[in-house]
Amino acid sequence: MTDANTIIERGRVGILVIGGGPAGLAAAVAAKRAGVDDVLIAERDRMLGGILNQCIHNGFGLHTFKEELTGPEYAARFISQAAELRIPYLLNTMVLSVDRDRNVTIMGREIGVRTITADAIVLAMGCRERSRGALSIPGYRPAGVYTAGTAQRLMNIEGFRIGKRVVILGSGDIGLIMARRMTLEGAKVLTVAELMPYSGGLKRNIVQCLNDYDIPLQLSHTVVDIRGKRRVEGVTIAEVDQARRPIPGTEVSYDCDTLLLSCGLLPENELTRMMKAGISPVTGGASVDDLLQTDIPGVFACGNVLHVHDLVDYVSEEATLAGENAAAYVSGSTGRSAADAIVEIGVDGGVRYTVPQRIDVGHMRDSVTVRFRVADVYRDRTIAVYRGEKCLSRRKTRVLAPGEMEQVKLKKEELAGLTADEGLRVVLED
Repeated sequence: MTDANTIIERGRVGILVIGGGPAGLAAAVAAKRAGVDDVLIAERDRMLGGILNQCIHNGFGLHTFKEELTGPEYAARFISQAAELRIPYLLNTMVLSVDRDRNVTIMGREIGVRTITADAIVLAMGCRERSRGALSIPGYRPAGVYTAGTAQRLMNIEGFRIGKRVVILGSGDIGLIMARRMTLEGAKVLTVAELMPYSGGLKRNIVQCLNDYDIPLQLSHTVVDIRGKRRVEGVTIAEVDQARRPIPGTEVSYDCDTLLLSCGLLPENELTRMMKAGISPVTGGASVDDLLQTDIPGVFACGNVLHVHDLVDYVSEEATLAGENAAAYVSGSTGRSAADAIVEIGVDGGVRYTVPQRIDVGHMRDSVTVRFRVADVYRDRTIAVYRGEKCLSRRKTRVLAPGEMEQVKLKKEELAGLTADEGLRVVLED
C-alpha cells in the first residue's frame, strides 16, 4: 500500500477521490477492489463520513446492508471497509483548484499547499443547503436563523440547544427530521411552511416526523417577514398564489425564537465548473454518461454532487459504479465510442431530468440504471421508455412526487444499434 505522504511527495496518484462522505468512501472502496492500489481520498472535514456523522436518526442501510442503521453506523461500515483495504486519506484538506488535465492543488494543515496529478478523479463533494441570502426573505438578520443542516450539526455533534419555539420554512427531508429532533429535545415546533403545493421530502418523513407529533404542514405558504433585531422574536407566514407570490390578507404571525430553513440542496460543483466540465442546468451537477463520466475523460462524478439523492443507499450504489469505472479507465479497459455515437436520453410528460444524461450503447454494461425526478405530484401515471416510436417498457405508478427519486433500467440487448437520430426517451403517460 502507498500511504498519503508518499503520494503527496511524488505528486501523482492513480485515482483521487475528492470527498470522504458516503459517495467518496464507496467510490474509493470500489476502485480499490477493482484492482487499483493507488487510491487517495481528500476530505476537508476533520473526520471521514461526511453529512452522515450528524444524521443520528435511523432509516439508513435498508437497501445496502439489509438492516436499519443510523447515519454514523452506516458511515462506519464504509470507513471500516476503507480501513481494511488500507486506503490512504487526507483530512482537513481542501482542494483549491483542478484543471482538465487532472492537476489538483490541495491545501492541508500538515502538508501545506501541494499539487498532484491524478490518472482519474472521482468528484464526490456532496451538496450544500440553500441559504437565506438565496431566498430573499425580508426583515432583519437576527440570531436564531439557521439552515436545517447547520442546526442539526450544532445539536447532534456540538451539543447545543438551538431554540424553544421554532418555525421551519421548507419541507425538505432535513427540515422534517429536525422538526422531530427539536420536539424530542423539548422545543415547540409551531409549523412547517412549504412554498410549493407539495412537500419536498419523503412521504415516510412527513408521517414519522410531522404527523406523529401533530406538527402542522402548510403547503403553498412562505415566510414574508422576520421580526427581531438581535434575536428572532417572530415570523410572519402568508399563503402564496400559483405564481408563488404572497396573497395579501393571508398573513399569520408566530411568536418564536428560531427559524430553520430547509429550502433545498445544491450540488457543490465549484470544482466541476473550474474544470469547465459540462453542467446540467436542471440538476446543477455534472452532465454524465452511463459510466458516470463527465465530458472530461477520466473525471467521474457521483452522489449529491451529481444530483441530490433522497436515499444514501442509492448514493453508495452510484458511487460504487463510479469507482469501478474510474478503475477501468486507469487500467485502460474502458472503451468509448466517438462523440457522435453517444445517445442523449430525452425526457417528456413531467420527467425533469435523468442521470445519466447520455448513453454509449456500444460500450454500455448489460443494464444501466437511469434515475430521475418528476416536476410535480402525479397520480396514476405510467413510466415509459421509448426507443424511437417503440416502447421498451411500461410501469404503472400510483403516486409520483418531486421529493422521491424514481428509476428505470435500460437493457443493452434492447438498445442494440440505437442511433441518436432514433432517440431514447423516458416519459410519463396518463
